[in-house]
Amino acid sequence: VQLQAFGGGLVQAGGSLRLSCAASERTVSGYCKGWIRQAPGKEREFVAAITGSGGTTYYADSVKGRFTISRDNAKNMVYLEMKRLKPEDTAVYYCAADPRFMKLRGVDPDYWGQGTQVTVSS
Repeated sequence: VQLQAFGGGLVQAGGSLRLSCAASERTVSGYCKGWIRQAPGKEREFVAAITGSGGTTYYADSVKGRFTISRDNAKNMVYLEMKRLKPEDTAVYYCAADPRFMKLRGVDPDYWGQGTQVTVSS
């Protein structure tokens, strides 16, 4: 299974970006999906996750109220809408999938792929 994230870029503080992630196989279409990020010199951290049905979402405290995760199971896609971006949001963002939410929350998913760079300038 390949997960390809795209949509990153350079944005000024206060701006917005929308990340998308495409999964290569229908195997993971009903899995929990999420976003994990890694800033330079820091460990990977959980950002957001959404259950297989899309009925429940979870966010790290640092992004709550600013980021919104959503999914389209018919297209096998997951999205991350990011608003009011801050310089500390600068990181490589990876999308991930796992049948178990706690594996996403623990930054230990079974599936994740190449990330997309998000850079927020001050």
